[in-house]
Amino acid sequence: MRATTVNRSLALLGAAAIMVVGLTACGNSKTPPPDTGTKTESGDGTAASLVPKDIRDTGVLKAATAEGYPPMEMYKEGTQDLIGVDPELADLIAKQLDLKLQITNASFPGLIPGLQSKQWNMAISSMSDTAERRKAVDFVDYFTAGGSIMVKKGNPEGIKDIADLCGKAVVAGKGSSNLAILQKYSDEKCDTPMKVSESEDAPTGLLQLDTGRAVGTMVDYPVAKLMASKAGKYEVLEKQYEAGPWGIAIDKKNSELTQAVKKALQELIDNGEYQKLLEKYDVTSAAVKSAETNAGE
Repeated sequence: MRATTVNRSLALLGAAAIMVVGLTACGNSKTPPPDTGTKTESGDGTAASLVPKDIRDTGVLKAATAEGYPPMEMYKEGTQDLIGVDPELADLIAKQLDLKLQITNASFPGLIPGLQSKQWNMAISSMSDTAERRKAVDFVDYFTAGGSIMVKKGNPEGIKDIADLCGKAVVAGKGSSNLAILQKYSDEKCDTPMKVSESEDAPTGLLQLDTGRAVGTMVDYPVAKLMASKAGKYEVLEKQYEAGPWGIAIDKKNSELTQAVKKALQELIDNGEYQKLLEKYDVTSAAVKSAETNAGE
């Protein structure tokens, strides 16, 4: 998860570095936000009917993301157009709400402050749904991701799960939760410990697989899928370790919008558009079965 690979589990602080670009991309709540009592004019029960009047009057859904975490958020090659699971899901949600999407590329630490200062209505950027963040925002959870094991294509060592890495040389990114997962399992579960080494990042870790210095590595699931697809010489085991929900963040004061976005996501799940998007980026194992709010630990 991005919260682990680039330390996104840290509290969100700092100002956003903002560039607004146009998007040209090609359940029951466990702890529901309180009802403010302010209703929209339409009452047909669709997601669009739940949009708060102030947003409905503008006709625009303002969203923010932080580019640089493919396949979740990235620029279309040779352009400044934001694509990936998150921008494209934001576009689908906006359309489901009968709104036009305006998406902003911002610094990750500035996403929640930007919500609180009303620079945008929602933030969608591989953000883990955590108790600390829920002090400021509510989450509509749309993705479940954790660490996945990558091995050489053909899986010559016959690795089926993390237990098969005991006694073998493995690698993971320095300071990542994936490195901690491997080390913890090795210390607590392996009769013969893993030989765990650190790499600067996921791509340099894969070099150890190429040279035979390691038989496997652990990488955030969506990133692992993309790297395996592009390189053509690795496989990703579908099981995820310490997986948790990623959520669309919305300011707690905007509970009506939270319910509208939740309903829109459920409609996209029901009509198949959500599944098609995840299939496009080969991350269907991270799909949620229903839209929920604040489902994280």
